[in-house]
Amino acid sequence: MKKILISLLVLSAVLFSKTFTFTAIPDQDETKLKERFSKLAVYLTKELNVDVKFVPVKSYSASIAAFRNNQVQLAWFGGLSGVKARIVVPGSIAIAQGVEDTQFRSYIIANTALGLDKNEAFPKEIADKTFTFGSKGSTSGRLMPEYFIRENFKKAPVDIFKKVGFSGSHTKTISLVASGAYQVGAVNFKVWDRELAAGNIDTSKVEILWTTPTYPDYQFTAHGDLDEVYGAGFTEKLTNALLNVKDKAILDAFPRSAFIKAKNSDFDPVLNVGKEIGLID
Repeated sequence: MKKILISLLVLSAVLFSKTFTFTAIPDQDETKLKERFSKLAVYLTKELNVDVKFVPVKSYSASIAAFRNNQVQLAWFGGLSGVKARIVVPGSIAIAQGVEDTQFRSYIIANTALGLDKNEAFPKEIADKTFTFGSKGSTSGRLMPEYFIRENFKKAPVDIFKKVGFSGSHTKTISLVASGAYQVGAVNFKVWDRELAAGNIDTSKVEILWTTPTYPDYQFTAHGDLDEVYGAGFTEKLTNALLNVKDKAILDAFPRSAFIKAKNSDFDPVLNVGKEIGLID
């Protein structure tokens, strides 16, 4: 019995010494990302009995590269980056998503100096204005807004707008449109709603013009060999830990009301749109 106990203690120590790392697309400024994911790392370390660390990256493409190179074993991806990551890492799987991620939306926002009115119909008055997307690899800040823009104008953005830019993040998009640096932009509805609630948006300078139809977006994607590396049942344990997050501080940091199961096929609509507009080969 004593030998068995010692063996179990040794095994536990080995598992705990094998660090489990995860990353996330940099869709907001670095301070907000650290706040969000440091809390999750502490929670997962306790739940998984493995040292869990968050590894920040500078770009959407860097998050995919880190996942492909096994520098991280888990990532909080957007719809498009998750699809791309699972293509380059065969066997990887989407395991969890926010409740809100099954019905995600983007806002088309505008500087109020334009004098445009919010409408349920697509605002074709944005043609010939300056327009900024978020990151080039963003689902909610680029892929889906571009898809709906193309659907309504039957043209590519460069043939519609006076100038097209890429801000790099949703919070930056809001500030650029509010300042007038760009007249119109596309932003993740969750980031807008959170920044508005925090008092960080001056609605006398920037407003919502239009809300897109819904689409699937963010999710946690994991390598497919976690059970081999961290022990039998680890993937299920990780999934359950995410699904069982109850700490309001963690959920609010995302912000999500809860996490639910996800599977790769949930994001087929994103895959199809990515192929249609040339962002996925």
